[in-house]
Amino acid sequence: MREDQIIVGGQAVIEGVMMRAPHSYAVAVRRPDGQIVSKAERLPALSEKYSVLKLPVLRGSAVLIQSMVLGIKSLNFSANVVFHQTQSEAAAGQPQVETAGVGRMVVSANNGVVAIAPGPKLEAALEAKSSAVAAGAVGSIAFAILFNILLFIVLPLLLTNVLFVYFGGGTIDAHSASGAWYANGWAWIRAALHPIRPSVAFNLVDGLIRMTFFLIMITSFSLLRDIRRVFEYHGAEHKVVYVWEAGEDLTVANARPKQRQHPRCGTSFLMIVMLVSIVAFSVVKFDSLFLNFLVRVLLLPVIAGVSYEIIRASAKSSAQWFFSVITRPGLWLQNITTKEPDDSQLEVAIYALKESLKLEPVSP
Repeated sequence: MREDQIIVGGQAVIEGVMMRAPHSYAVAVRRPDGQIVSKAERLPALSEKYSVLKLPVLRGSAVLIQSMVLGIKSLNFSANVVFHQTQSEAAAGQPQVETAGVGRMVVSANNGVVAIAPGPKLEAALEAKSSAVAAGAVGSIAFAILFNILLFIVLPLLLTNVLFVYFGGGTIDAHSASGAWYANGWAWIRAALHPIRPSVAFNLVDGLIRMTFFLIMITSFSLLRDIRRVFEYHGAEHKVVYVWEAGEDLTVANARPKQRQHPRCGTSFLMIVMLVSIVAFSVVKFDSLFLNFLVRVLLLPVIAGVSYEIIRASAKSSAQWFFSVITRPGLWLQNITTKEPDDSQLEVAIYALKESLKLEPVSP
């Protein structure tokens, strides 16, 4: 694969950036003492092992799952690097380049940036700590999936159904024969949740409610100082990707003037998912709340695969005129999920991309 054919992307982590190329990824994290710790690995070629994953839509679902796993690994690595030194310094009372109990680190320089590759003992300590939190991470992931299903699928579906029952019938007749408050309450719930067959208008309202919940959540997170730092690294990741796509040298000077919003960002992907889901749920629909909920869950891999193809196509210059319109809402949303980075954050993003590209097979 030639350099000009390598599509790169990434993800912001705690005080750092993960950069991904087609066959590799690297995480670079700036420690509290200013040093950069990095980790790079080759990625398994799933499409080469399973030829079916080369097919459109299916490859998007596979990439999404792999990206989720990779994102969790990168976040764990960044948390271990940052919090490990913080705890070590608190115990020692001062910053240490040679951290007690973990051995010497291998130091290298790259374009004036001092970087630290974990030595064997430090790597073992980080891996041990990762294993210790693995069980908790699995539980957190399960909780996050359940929470997101409830917040972004179940609740919007129920609220939309209630709205269409109320405004469609003019009122909800919920009076019971007994007149008891709990009987009236149960009758109201039964009347409000009488299944409405989803239409395009139904799914538009459902999508707007989901989008409102998402915007409230993202905006609330952006007010937190630590999350704002992650959003700054998010902006750094995008700027460096733009430098690579422009064929320019990977330097801070070239990255600084680039815009921080990128059409192939995960934020844009989520927006595309919501738009595609409106169409999909308008085609596959039932006169049952349970079945409509089940469809929304089961079709998620297909919707994600179609959305991936749209985002992937947006990277082709010949399709820019069309896909720029589709991805524009995601770019607007990135005004919240990205912030302007400083030069030190751009250095981290550049270092991560360079480390990832070192593992890429490049042909003339």
